[in-house]
Amino acid sequence: MATLFKNIKELIQVHEASIAFVSGKDMNVLPTIKGAFLVVEDGLITDFGTMENCPSNDFYEVIDATGKMILPAWCDSHTHIVYAGNREGEFVDRIKGLSYEEIANNGGGILNSAKKLQETSEPDLYDQSKARLEEVMHLGTGAVEIKSGYGLTLESELKMLRVIKCLQENYPIEVKATFLGAHAVPATYKNDKSGYLSLLIDKVLPKVAKENLAQYIDVFCETGYFTVADTERILKAGKKYGLTPKIHVNQFTAIGGIQAGVKFNALSVDHLEIMRDEDINALKNTTTMPVALPSCSYFLSIPYTPVRQMIDAGLPLALATDYNPGSAPSGNMNFVISTACIKMKMTPEEAINAATINGAYAMGLENKLGSITKGKQANLILTKPINSYGFIPYAFGNNQIESVFIKGKEII
Repeated sequence: MATLFKNIKELIQVHEASIAFVSGKDMNVLPTIKGAFLVVEDGLITDFGTMENCPSNDFYEVIDATGKMILPAWCDSHTHIVYAGNREGEFVDRIKGLSYEEIANNGGGILNSAKKLQETSEPDLYDQSKARLEEVMHLGTGAVEIKSGYGLTLESELKMLRVIKCLQENYPIEVKATFLGAHAVPATYKNDKSGYLSLLIDKVLPKVAKENLAQYIDVFCETGYFTVADTERILKAGKKYGLTPKIHVNQFTAIGGIQAGVKFNALSVDHLEIMRDEDINALKNTTTMPVALPSCSYFLSIPYTPVRQMIDAGLPLALATDYNPGSAPSGNMNFVISTACIKMKMTPEEAINAATINGAYAMGLENKLGSITKGKQANLILTKPINSYGFIPYAFGNNQIESVFIKGKEII
């Protein structure tokens, strides 16, 4: 049976025609309808408008949204939620004064997570990961990208990707998979990074492609991890297997990774805490989406992505959680949006655009999700009674979501 949402206080992110993304000054424009209705049939948005044009209740399951708002579910385009255990000990180490880099040099960081994951069975890893996925769905996330990268061996990278594939098959939420074997150099290849890259290219990538385990390929392009030359080598190999590039870049240093991403037509470049003028200029007039991860900056006490400078230069921007055990152990997109407004000086309109339509674009889902548009999936957030959508980032410690609908069905 079709569903009619009526008396919606404000229907947010409304577009008559599908758009790819918004950028620059347009990010501060958020189309809405006040006093609205919305019709959902077979999991898709089929109609919307003002209440004066609301259809009869006779043929619908009716949900009265008086005092409440509806907007597209969040699109989280950068996560690592398939991982084993946690790294709370490192959290305490940072409180005591150790830096992220110092912890990594002491055997912590990504290599710590890799050791735990290698020791965890695939069924156990799936159980841990599905709990996190269910958690973020209840927090309003309707699409999520999940990376490998905590395996760092042939067997464990494939184990991670198979778990992601099981999540894709068992949950209605849109899940995209990214192969991030080049996340760190494992201890066994400490003095042979080129050999590890050869393993990824010659052994792992063919199996990833054969089992259709990923849509994207990613590299941690950063000082002490993988150089620009390493990055281009991996991206070139991934493209041969039809994997679209996405890059971790400019988190701690700027070494030219953004330019490499643009060169290889990366769908997104993510982190961007350190941005030079030449990096911003390189992204102008491209189809590469910059993605900011404010939870990571919050948790590590590192600089925030300079989004005002980027948006004012005409760039688009997406927001994502970076949900992972070491630098952003939260998948709460509501907190991301609040932090973007409070710490990065984004307007609520810009933050909501970044977390919906632009986030969808950063996962290749802009034609299915990210806006209230006829024919798109009905992945929706129904808020509690609130004064305005600005209250979502304003009340940063509270959950303003009453219900979440995935493909038109309320999740319980």
